[in-house]
Amino acid sequence: MKGQSEKEPLRKNIEKLIEKEDLKGLLENTGELHGHFCAYSACGVKAGYIAMRELGIKNMGMRDFVAIVETNNCFSDGIQLVTGCTFGNRALIFKDYGKTAVTVAKRDGTAIRIAINPDFVDSLTEKYPEAWSLFEKIVVRREKTTKEEIGRLTQLFNRMTFEMLDVPEEEMFRIERKTIKVPESAPMSHPIFSATKCPVCGEKVLETHVRVKDGRTVCIPCSGEE
Repeated sequence: MKGQSEKEPLRKNIEKLIEKEDLKGLLENTGELHGHFCAYSACGVKAGYIAMRELGIKNMGMRDFVAIVETNNCFSDGIQLVTGCTFGNRALIFKDYGKTAVTVAKRDGTAIRIAINPDFVDSLTEKYPEAWSLFEKIVVRREKTTKEEIGRLTQLFNRMTFEMLDVPEEEMFRIERKTIKVPESAPMSHPIFSATKCPVCGEKVLETHVRVKDGRTVCIPCSGEE
């Protein structure tokens, strides 16, 4: 980033928000990443904050811990923003369990798993009936809607999202301390592998990800393995 001091960590502002317990500021930053405000991104922000606080960790770009998310919904963007664990730095691991939950773990295996409380989820439809009715119509069933309805949904979701930051942690989540074996797919540093060109599609592919088909070394899509 132009003007960025070489001595100043790039995540300095995020870490300051965490230290100040400024969940609103963290959520606003998540909104920029996620594109809008919604209930599950707020849950991700709170879960990420709890994990950082309880494990006593900071992320200044050294990848000293990992976040294992069990869903790829809005929740995961809150986790990425607050913890700094991403696919790009190989500190974000995706387990496709279909659960709104995350396990944040230090490299020694000390971990905390935070899962959304199903009773809390059920309570949202009761507390915000108009919002969820519009959500079902517009997002789930994709019915024809008016600009007014879309605007109203956005308004309701924005209010609901920020109000959720004040919900007690024990009401929103099930939290479990545990010790795990950190997956080998999350190394401390990036190994450097050579790349080769696939003779079929002509694209570069890491040598660790090639397959042999008809005597030729090709990429996975061209091998038909998908």
